[in-house]
Amino acid sequence: MAITSADVERVFRESGALREGHFILASGRHSPLYLEKFQVLQHPTDTEQLCAAIALWASSSLGVDSVAGPTTGGIILAHEVARQLGVRAIYAERRDGAPGREFRRGFVLAPGERVLVVDDIMTTGGSVQETIDAVRFAGGTVVGAAVLVDRSGGSTRLDIPMHALWRLDIPAYAPVDCPLCAKGIAATHPGTTPAPAGATR
Repeated sequence: MAITSADVERVFRESGALREGHFILASGRHSPLYLEKFQVLQHPTDTEQLCAAIALWASSSLGVDSVAGPTTGGIILAHEVARQLGVRAIYAERRDGAPGREFRRGFVLAPGERVLVVDDIMTTGGSVQETIDAVRFAGGTVVGAAVLVDRSGGSTRLDIPMHALWRLDIPAYAPVDCPLCAKGIAATHPGTTPAPAGATR
């Protein structure tokens, strides 16, 4: 199903997912805008439509055997994209007390298994790259990655084909460079993923 970036923006705006304020992102960087993807993902019809656009892109040339997503939002997207592609979905979880992600719960990849990595919002590409690394460590081959929104303005680079349904250039600052901090505006941690220790000043 074809979908335009304007369509994706409309879904995010109408659901109330695009928020203004002073936010500490999961990466530890600060931003005046935040995309609360679960305001979109709570609506199955919207989620199905967005995932259909990813599935269409992937089915054209990638030859996907499985779809992998990072916890938490990536679980919903991986499941729906996999359902539409007729393949299985697997989930990469954070390692306990160590950086990166891994597959648990009995997930096993066959050598060279062709995996599409999906995620919701990409800011620095950290979660996507960690999932790519987990696939490769497990013996799979990452054939591409897709996200609902690339909010880095296209600055994040991966070594595989990459597809974003909506690209934004939303400013994100290191805490020491944050103009909102300089103005004394209180920062909040949106969502449920804590920012890294020392992210605030």
